[in-house]
Amino acid sequence: MDFYLLLQFFLGLVAIINPIGLLPVFVSLTSHQTEQERLATARVANLSVVIILLVTLVAGQMILNLFSISIPAFRIAGGVLITFIAMSMLQGKLGEVKHNKEEGREAAAMESVAVVPLALPLMAGPGAISSVIVFASQHRDLQSMLGMGACIVIFGLVSWVVFRTAPVIFKVLGQTGINVITRIMGLLMMSIGIEVIAAGMKTLFPALGQ
Repeated sequence: MDFYLLLQFFLGLVAIINPIGLLPVFVSLTSHQTEQERLATARVANLSVVIILLVTLVAGQMILNLFSISIPAFRIAGGVLITFIAMSMLQGKLGEVKHNKEEGREAAAMESVAVVPLALPLMAGPGAISSVIVFASQHRDLQSMLGMGACIVIFGLVSWVVFRTAPVIFKVLGQTGINVITRIMGLLMMSIGIEVIAAGMKTLFPALGQ
């Protein structure tokens, strides 16, 4: 794999995952957290994305085949998960954890937001996973695999830097602005979830697209 193909792989991840476009979602999902908790959430989310994509690079297709899971089925599952999270955002329930006095449960909830839905399926979703699987299937030599692995790590670092700008957005918008964005993004996320489900259904059942 030459440099051009590695650049194509990296830019493909940037376009599919779009960390800048996910900033409003990140702001909404972490609106109940302190600044330190948001930074920790950003770190856990991007580390999770790197791990998920590296595992996918090495054994993604094998894992899906092992459980007889197709990409369309994975897409539908991700869409359903996004839709459920969007419903919580529309109802303003994401912040309920801040009333919990048990620190262990608060930490668990923070990590849950970082891994689900941020890391999976919003960032390392069906699109990113299928892209990595396709590239890995076409370039199985050790040099190419190492190059793609390095691209994934670099992407994780870039995305983490982007997420660190979220506190600036908090200071500009204030809590009222964040609450408005949370509900708007909830509606948009629900639309995205439905689109992802529809795309998976059309692929899984081609007759539906006719």
